[in-house]
Amino acid sequence: MPSQYSLADVLERMYHNQLALEAALMELTLHVEAHGHADVGNNVRGALETIGENAGHIKQDLARLKNLP
Repeated sequence: MPSQYSLADVLERMYHNQLALEAALMELTLHVEAHGHADVGNNVRGALETIGENAGHIKQDLARLKNLP
């Protein structure tokens, strides 16, 4: 394991963490909805939509950052 990571490496790890948290929240949302709490599920889905939109921008910016000289 390298002793120092580049900014792009650190940001990419944060991006992967974001995706993992998004997946975990979706699993919890499905569980909550299955137990009759559709209102809570809708609230979480709204937040997940924002996370998904931001993930796309983050991924594009990471690609640009990695291509810098």
